Amino acid sequence: MSYHDHSDIEYLKKIGANSPDAFKAFVHFDEAALRGPNKKIPRNYTEMIALAVAFTTQCAYCIDIHTAAAKKEGVTTEELAEVALIAAALRAGGAMTHGALAMKLYDEN
Repeated sequence: MSYHDHSDIEYLKKIGANSPDAFKAFVHFDEAALRGPNKKIPRNYTEMIALAVAFTTQCAYCIDIHTAAAKKEGVTTEELAEVALIAAALRAGGAMTHGALAMKLYDEN
């Protein structure tokens, strides 16, 4: 059974209806961060950054939305592959540094 269905995004309306002030603030923040008029980072880079974060947070909905947006912005499959590998390297690096922390805590106990 797959929990990700693109149409599930419609359920965001239910969140908005049940907590309108916070939801409006979230939507405003999301718009400003990703598409604000004063952004300095180009849209294709923004979408690649969003994908790298989505890969590490494992948000299928974000991957769905930002893959389509990246393609629209001209991101190539070669760039998409690099984004995936950069995200993988950083996630693996995080595991290694947490392993080092565990070694330190082991020695301290």
